[in-house]
Amino acid sequence: MSFKRVDQLPLTDECKHYDSVDEVPWDLQKYWHQAYSLFQYYDDDIRLTDDAWFGVTPEPVAVRIAQDLGTISPPAKSTIVDIFAGAGGNVIAFALSERWERIIAVEKDPATLACAQHNALVYGVPEGRITWVLGDCFDYLAAAKDGDAAVKDRLEPELQIDRATTTIFASPPWGGVSYRDHDVFDLSVMQPYGLKKLSQACEPWEYTLFLPRTSDLRQIAKLAPEGKKIEVVQYCMEGASKAMVVYVPESETV
Repeated sequence: MSFKRVDQLPLTDECKHYDSVDEVPWDLQKYWHQAYSLFQYYDDDIRLTDDAWFGVTPEPVAVRIAQDLGTISPPAKSTIVDIFAGAGGNVIAFALSERWERIIAVEKDPATLACAQHNALVYGVPEGRITWVLGDCFDYLAAAKDGDAAVKDRLEPELQIDRATTTIFASPPWGGVSYRDHDVFDLSVMQPYGLKKLSQACEPWEYTLFLPRTSDLRQIAKLAPEGKKIEVVQYCMEGASKAMVVYVPESETV
């Protein structure tokens, strides 16, 4: 299997904390100037890889999503799996919300995962509160999916999930900033994972997608399971939309 549960990983040279703009690569300087919107405790040694700067959910948005998802998701859902954990922005908010009995965070890059683990500790998330998984989230979901009993039995107990109690959260890469050039963004060309791959991986679980604000609503409407509705919310900060978040209930059948 191309994933495994890991304990606290050591920080590497890729896990950086920039103290001044002079240290920051030119293409990250815009994001560094927004550092306190991304993490209000940035000065307390928040660490990010250079790539992670592009994908962090601003903290006020992450906190609001955690609040909303805690309400939208039925009380029976007690486990949340963040399949693109990145540097930890969303999963930290989930942990601090105290809504979930179990929290699983999946990230395929070891340096980025080390940053997420470190940042969670900075925010006071107790060690062991989040189960960290290093590896491919699609492989993990395939192994955990109902019906894959032969594979599922090989999962550690901490990694086993079921439809009745689990919700999936996905904040995938958007493939750069090209979506900004479109009044309506075609989610089938989102890189490296299009909408079809994401939805097929997450079904039949209840799941939430964090998508570009201009995402095509016609494509999103097709995600609704038969006889059910989905919720679509634009999350704004400082008067501007930051993302479109789509809440999809679990399917009745696989």
